[in-house]
Amino acid sequence: MALYEHVFLARQDLSQQQVDALVEQYKGVISANGGSIGRVENWGLKSLTYRVNKNRKAYYTLMDLNCPPAALNEMERQMGLSEDVLRFLTVKVEAHEEGPSAMMQKREERSERGGFGDRDRGDRGPRSFGDRDRGDRGDRPPRSFGDAGGDRGPRRPREGLEGGAE
Repeated sequence: MALYEHVFLARQDLSQQQVDALVEQYKGVISANGGSIGRVENWGLKSLTYRVNKNRKAYYTLMDLNCPPAALNEMERQMGLSEDVLRFLTVKVEAHEEGPSAMMQKREERSERGGFGDRDRGDRGPRSFGDRDRGDRGDRPPRSFGDAGGDRGPRRPREGLEGGAE
């Protein structure tokens, strides 16, 4: 029997219990055709890059399969007929990964860090809004506002404008 990693996307308007029921249904198809299911990871509701069948989000689920190709074909045929499954992808692998997948590792790392607001700034130190030196600019001469120089020449008083004091 061959080893596969299978990921499918379920519609956003399903509940988590309905997604779990889909997983159980497909587990039954695989085991009825002589295969077995390894780990099953629910990655949760995630945003899609683009809309698929008018859905902007989907439930992602990963399954490790050890089954003959006929069992896989039957499961994929049923997924293609199901309105609840938006997309699926099966990849043949040499060996299944041990431990959590890359998606689950990322989630664990985020929870250990404490979210985005607690990021370590490394060598840069704490950030403040007045952290730049706005004094001497080095190679630039100081600005002169209101002087009679510049590209446009001296300023002239405005005369004859409507609404002005006369």
